[in-house]
This record gives sequence, C-alpha cells and structure tokens, in this order.
Amino acid sequence: MANNMEYRYLGRSGLKVPVLSLGGWITYGSQVNNDMTFQCMKTAFDLGINMFDTAEVYATGQSEIDMGDAIKRLECKRSDLVITTKLFWGGKGPNDRGLSRKHIIEGLRASLARLQLEYVDVVFAHRPDMDTPMEEIVRAFNWVIDQGMSLYWGTSEWSSQQITEAHMVAQRLNLIGPLCEQPQYNMLHRERFEKEYQPLYKNFGLGTTIWSPLASGILTGKYNNAIPSDSRFAISGNSLMERMRTSLSTDEGAAKLEKVRQLSVIAERLGATPAQLALAWCVKNPHVSTVITGASRPSQIVENVRALQIVPKLTPEVIAEIEAVLGNKPEPEVNFRKM
Repeated sequence: MANNMEYRYLGRSGLKVPVLSLGGWITYGSQVNNDMTFQCMKTAFDLGINMFDTAEVYATGQSEIDMGDAIKRLECKRSDLVITTKLFWGGKGPNDRGLSRKHIIEGLRASLARLQLEYVDVVFAHRPDMDTPMEEIVRAFNWVIDQGMSLYWGTSEWSSQQITEAHMVAQRLNLIGPLCEQPQYNMLHRERFEKEYQPLYKNFGLGTTIWSPLASGILTGKYNNAIPSDSRFAISGNSLMERMRTSLSTDEGAAKLEKVRQLSVIAERLGATPAQLALAWCVKNPHVSTVITGASRPSQIVENVRALQIVPKLTPEVIAEIEAVLGNKPEPEVNFRKM
C-alpha cells in the first residue's frame, strides 16, 4: 500500500483507518459490473485506501456480493483490510427490518455469507430502531462481537441522545458501546456533526465514518449549469435521486449552486478541483476518522486521493474565506459563565 495515506484511530480504539475510504452505496452491484468493482477497489488499495464500506440494503445485497468477490481477488491478508457493513433493511419479511436481536444476528450472518468473510471489522446499525428496546440492541451487537462475527459496532444517523443511551445501557450491563457513528457531513450539511455531536467526542471518544462528503455530487460543480445524463441525479426510478434532482430547482438549491461556484474559484487558486477542496475540508476536521468516498471508475479514486495534497493548504486564512462563502457555521452552545 502507498505510504502517503494518513491513518487515524477510529474513535477510542486501537483500530486505524485511512482518512479516505471507499463505499459501495448505489454504485457497486448496480451501476458498475463485477470487474469494474474490483478495478476500483484494487486502485484504492494500491493508493493506501484499505477500508471498504457496504450495507445489506445496497443493491439488495449485490453490493456485498460484488465487493466480497473483489476482496477475494485482492489476494491480501485479511489483517490488511478494514471491512464494514450495515444492518437495518434486510428484506421484506416481518423480521427482516430493524434492529431486533433476530435480525442483527441473522442479518449479519447473511452479510458475511455474501461477503465471503468470517467477520467484519465494524457492523453498523444503519438507522435507529424506535420499536426495539435499546437493551436488546446493545446486547445483540455485543453477542455478534463475542461470537467473532464483528470486532466493533457502530451507529449511522443516530441522534446524540440515542448514542448516549446506548452507551449508558452498555456501561450498566458492562458491555461494549458503539465505537463510531456514520453520519452525513459536508460543507452544506454541518449542524449535527459540528454541534449536536460535540459532547460525544469528549465523553465517549466517538469515531466517525462520514458519508456524502460531496453532497451527492453537488460540491463537484457538475450540476452548476445542468444535470449531466450520466450523473447520479439523472438516475430514474430512484426516489432519493428524484428528490435531490428536484431540490436543485428551488431557491435553496440555487443558493447552494452559487456557493459552489464561489468555492470553485478558491479551489482553482489552490490548484484543486471543487471536489478535492470539499474532501480536503472534511479531512481537515479532527473529529472525522475517515471520509467515505464513492467511485464508478479508478480515475475518480486517483483524483480523490490527490485531495490529501490540499489539506496542508487549508490555512486559517483559507478556512475563513471558505466560511465566508458557506455562511453556515453552527453557532456554539452558549457558555453562560462567560456572559
């Protein structure tokens, strides 16, 4: 693997992850074929990206299958890889959705079979489950850890209160709490990560594996003038992409695109693309353990890794210039002792 990749500890653990990782989402198992999945993962691995993220719901399981095949073809030691998957939406059966003990155990077994692995490094609760008691959730994730099916567990898009509750239950039962959270975080989506989660970084050493660092491609600048026919927003039959596509035609969407145009000027001055600037900005945050990127071809991965060369250029002066464009920095909690 390349030696210029930066690795950070994932939360309060001894597990190191690359600051850039590669995720499957709607790409592997659906948009690109099995061989292209391997080519992307091989390029990533050669550049020092040894963490790969997927989920049982991605391409209804085909993402795990194709990424599992690619892992086999990499012909590297299992210890050289950090593999993560997520559980919540496993199928249409009454017990195939949610975080019941039954689905956590059976869902992870099914994911491991598709991945052709004995264990994953981290298994995530893909969303909070309002119908399952927190004690059942915590006990179930601890059981799969005790069985060697996963080394750690985490959450995705959980509130600060829910993550805290999970830790309180784990502490009461002398069990393992969630190591990390997988939230959306980018220049246009900051409030939860930078404000709501602040106590979690201090109290629990929360690690983060952030997704959508490019705001589904908006921060690349490719949507500034129109929606390219080969872009994600052009995908038909996908309700999420349809909502994103529609959002660009609103006043709020127009304001976001104007910000991207101004950010593009800053990026050009730094010798970067808008996408590289957006990735570097995320990496600059010390609470980000790893930035999950997506790619449908190897060349995109090469371009993404070049973002690491931009991070040192993000001086306080440049950050201030970026903040002036964004205008969305969350206000800190009021310290009444200083008033």
